[in-house]
Amino acid sequence: MKPLTLVTGGAGYIGSVLVRQLLATGHRVRVVDVFRQGGESLLGVLDDDAFELVRADVRDAGAMRAALEGCNAVVHLAAIVGDPACKREPDLARETNDAASKQLFDLAEQAGVERFVFASTCSNYGRMEDPASYVTETSPLRPVSLYAETKVEVERYLLGSDRDRTCVPTSLRFSTVYGLSPRPRFDLTVNEFTRELVLGKELVVFGEQFWRPYCHVRDLARSVVAVLQADRDAVAFEVFNVGDTDENYQKATLVELLREQLPDARVRYVEVNDDPRDYRVSFQRIRDVLGFQVTRTVPDGISEIKEALEAGLFLDPYDARYSNIAQAQPAAAGSAAVGAAHARES
Repeated sequence: MKPLTLVTGGAGYIGSVLVRQLLATGHRVRVVDVFRQGGESLLGVLDDDAFELVRADVRDAGAMRAALEGCNAVVHLAAIVGDPACKREPDLARETNDAASKQLFDLAEQAGVERFVFASTCSNYGRMEDPASYVTETSPLRPVSLYAETKVEVERYLLGSDRDRTCVPTSLRFSTVYGLSPRPRFDLTVNEFTRELVLGKELVVFGEQFWRPYCHVRDLARSVVAVLQADRDAVAFEVFNVGDTDENYQKATLVELLREQLPDARVRYVEVNDDPRDYRVSFQRIRDVLGFQVTRTVPDGISEIKEALEAGLFLDPYDARYSNIAQAQPAAAGSAAVGAAHARES
């Protein structure tokens, strides 16, 4: 029988892409989601015999215990995602991102699940010590936001658990994500910058000198599939940064890439020197251990977002449904101040 994988947050930006990849690679998939941003992203897979859908909150131990029945693996994506969203609802963020994640891991062990893949973030690194170097999986973690703090706390819980347990964890530290998904988002730096310039806004960029790694949503999802397909011993109790070393960019460089496709772009920079997050990341380990390489780059992401917007696929690209923040703030006519010091994360 095909393996059954539980994906929490499967209706989300990354999850809705991952679900399709898992189905395409021979998995049965059971999704648990509370649909905070709706569930339309899963309409295309509802009639697949290998797909199951459970509407439940990951904080509900009883519901999760039932959802875990018969599962071989868990991919835990469900979270309050990003610094602004966590800051807006801090108690919910702690309950969902921290307490519920630990509870789910323990329930998975009780249910006999063999693999537990945890979606973490490169923002755990905070600010790199040496501006000329790259952080690796063994670099110190310096979380400077509630979002990153919860991810670091769960990582420590997973990696500090009993090595003799049935359910083995793998932590994936995702780069800042971009690209099209069945559940679109425009509160992500590359997607947001592209939207503003395609729609003729003046882009106001704060803190253009700070570094972040970027990775397409399809490639982040592919990394999860790679972990599930890898030998158990190669990924058990391991951490992998997910992305490509060549895809570390400063915001000013992102603007240069945007100008190549949108030469009439109007951009204004505002100096910011107090962003506590500034990190370039090495992704050599995931390439060496899993043979993982990205298939898309930031220019590819800019191109696909540009094409979708120019084709009119979004009636209102500023609709709150395209943001993880409860109430999106529409841009003023003719100008948009984005990419602020609290830059959006994956």
